[in-house]
Amino acid sequence: MIRIHLGRLLGERKMKMSELSLQTGISKNALSNLYHEKTDRISFDTLDKICTALDCSVSDLLEHVKDEPGETHEAIS
Repeated sequence: MIRIHLGRLLGERKMKMSELSLQTGISKNALSNLYHEKTDRISFDTLDKICTALDCSVSDLLEHVKDEPGETHEAIS
């Protein structure tokens, strides 16, 4: 599973999602979906904009966590 650490990064930088939206041009809805890990894909352009605005690397934003045996994930559309 992939964990998205947008909330932690925003908190560390004392930045609101609305400010990140203004800086990146990414809609608040799209950022909210990332924040709440309710998305199953993210474009390289979006990653680039977020990492540039937050001055972080992709590995700061995304983390791969091994699934526990028997754990399943449903695709989100």
